[in-house]
Amino acid sequence: MSKILVFGHKNPDTDAIASAISFSYLQNALGKETEAVALGEVSEETAYALEYFGMEAPRVIETAANETNTVYLVDHNEAQQSVSDIHDVEIASVVDHHRIANIDTANPLYYRAEPVGCTATIVLKIFKENNIAIPKNIAGIMLSAIVSDTLLFKSPTSTQEDESAARELADIAEVELEVYGLDMLKAGTNMGDKTAEELIDMDAKSFPMGDKNVRIAQINVVDVEDVFSKQAQLEKAIQQTNLANHYDLFVLVVTNILDSDSVILAIGNPIAAVEEAFNVKLDSNKAVLKGVVSRKKQVVPQLTEALTK
Repeated sequence: MSKILVFGHKNPDTDAIASAISFSYLQNALGKETEAVALGEVSEETAYALEYFGMEAPRVIETAANETNTVYLVDHNEAQQSVSDIHDVEIASVVDHHRIANIDTANPLYYRAEPVGCTATIVLKIFKENNIAIPKNIAGIMLSAIVSDTLLFKSPTSTQEDESAARELADIAEVELEVYGLDMLKAGTNMGDKTAEELIDMDAKSFPMGDKNVRIAQINVVDVEDVFSKQAQLEKAIQQTNLANHYDLFVLVVTNILDSDSVILAIGNPIAAVEEAFNVKLDSNKAVLKGVVSRKKQVVPQLTEALTK
């Protein structure tokens, strides 16, 4: 039997990497033969967390069917966000905290989805349900995922379960939660040396919304001008990627992790849907979204509603 591959979504964030690592460890402890892999290089934030806890990034794969017949998905379930040949392998397990869309399987599977802020919060529950002890480094990377996805509990996606899980994992990892969390978040906000092409692809996901193909990217910063000083280059890069990948609409969400607000840059059609979704008027393709920090809860549902009327 080939080894089961465990992975999160393309353009992996800290949760996609951490949940793959921790869920793979758990499954191996339960007698499975699995390997955590990634569908892209890790971000600076994730690299900081991995180095802090003495771990290496999972290897990156382009396809899965050449290695295995079976995969476990974490932190995603939508086909366009997964490995390119996802339809050529059996999905035997999904652990996720996002909306459910366009997934189908030939056989029954283990499916665990909960409305919490982070997949790692769910993985912790599965560890406890199976009485599997969590090593210090695994706890640390799981903690990092929760801090990242909840913006240290400032995101509206954050729940009491996430905060309780983070504090439990911080104890195991032997770190001071607030100090480590802020340091990790800041490690992922250095955008000065990034090209426009890199910025729009760092944490980008595609979503079918009605008859439109929408791409939404999000960047966390401490100063939005670090990004928008390159607006002309960003717009050119977005126009090119829209054309190359047949995206109807591209929305870049630049989130200030200290102020808990975002500025969006929207390129494509229908722009009117963006203005309707967020009740704003775009000025030079930009608008401020006060209190918006979550793509999952404050951007995707609103755009979906506006585009499917």
